[in-house]
Amino acid sequence: MAYGDVTVSNLGQINAAGDKDALFLKVFANEVLTTFEEFNVMKDLHTVRTISSGKSAQFPVTGVATAKYHTVGEDILESTSGYSSQIKHAEKTINIDDVLLAATFIANIEEMKNHYDVRSIYSKELGKALAKRFDIATMKTLAACADSATTITDGNGGITINLGTTTGAPADLSTAANIIDTITLVAQKLDENDVPSDDRFAILKPKEYYQLLGANSTAIDRDFTNANAGALDSGVIASIAGIKLYKSNHLVDISVAEASQDQDDDNAKNDVAGSAGTGYNIDGSTLEFLAGHTSAIGTVKLMDLTTESEYIMTKQGTALVAKYAMGHGVLRPECAVRVVT
Repeated sequence: MAYGDVTVSNLGQINAAGDKDALFLKVFANEVLTTFEEFNVMKDLHTVRTISSGKSAQFPVTGVATAKYHTVGEDILESTSGYSSQIKHAEKTINIDDVLLAATFIANIEEMKNHYDVRSIYSKELGKALAKRFDIATMKTLAACADSATTITDGNGGITINLGTTTGAPADLSTAANIIDTITLVAQKLDENDVPSDDRFAILKPKEYYQLLGANSTAIDRDFTNANAGALDSGVIASIAGIKLYKSNHLVDISVAEASQDQDDDNAKNDVAGSAGTGYNIDGSTLEFLAGHTSAIGTVKLMDLTTESEYIMTKQGTALVAKYAMGHGVLRPECAVRVVT
């Protein structure tokens, strides 16, 4: 039977008009973004600033004021009286790194032969790749921050807790009790640096995190914690000593010597550890876990996570790209903690 013109319903077209792949591209972008959000730990654990143009951004850092009882008759603005605080200021400049991207190519013939959809899988892998690089770069920055001198003159530098050496620190993290004691010590050190009690966090390796769910742990004991603090069935521990807990296998990637880290991080525009040409790479060989406050480090963002998809006729396939342009740097060392062996 012969048919005349057939009305085609294009699944990727918006309101039956325009680009026939428009909706497919949105799905690709959403899948990359969703995966980036899901696998990213550090995004909400530090200060992020967006700029519309330029190659760097300045982050202001301010000192603290002092107080003094007033003696009747004394001029509070007199320089020698000691009443008026001279609040110190400093700034940190964070540069925008080159565009970081993850890409792949799908040949038409391969896609036609395949019996399952690969675009969805590939788009998620691109999101995971960028999330991992973001986490690793910011975790290295946080570790460098904890090993940095103060930004403000006469202020406090970063905090390093040496297991078995620092007063009050256990010998190791082999038990849940030792991990709890160490996190409590982290809270004490942050208090001693006058770091605000809200927005504190600690990032543990999966091994130590799940030790806190063990049979001998009090981290989820309802006699000591509230009903929302965590549970064995969900595998979640909300906080200890007011510090929110997170786990990340990305921490394992930086807990190695600098030579064993991704040397592509040397190409960053920000030398967070102070040595020129090292970028985000640090010596993390003794690192056990990281902690701090959201004001410790910063990210300047020029181009947020962006996706592109283009069919290339001469190559008979589709190129998929996810990318961003950001940079990371140290802001307040007194708000960063590293626990080392």
